[in-house]
Amino acid sequence: MSAKEIVLEFYKSDVLLESETVSKFLHADVVLEWHSSKGYLKLKHQEIIDLSTELGKAYVRSKARITHILEDGNTVSVRYAHYVKTIENPREEMLLAHFMVVWELKNNKLYRGYQMSQL
Repeated sequence: MSAKEIVLEFYKSDVLLESETVSKFLHADVVLEWHSSKGYLKLKHQEIIDLSTELGKAYVRSKARITHILEDGNTVSVRYAHYVKTIENPREEMLLAHFMVVWELKNNKLYRGYQMSQL
């Protein structure tokens, strides 16, 4: 599987809500540097899993609508809008945020991520 195909699988519907599935995509030494509208975060493996667990508790559906994806060797850049459906209102899709992320893969796993997001 190519780096691009792995990243596409990672952003497939509902994967981000399933911490066990997310864990399968992550390298043991993964680091995600995230600049969000609330500040800078540096997340390691367990923190990414914990975030996925929390998302799974809050939302019943998750969809990344990818507008751009570029691959250069083991590096993949993705631009997408992340939409979710809440437990309280599962019929209404709401925009969580817009994202731009660059992933470096190592051993076919997400290894280094550099992400920016805004509402």
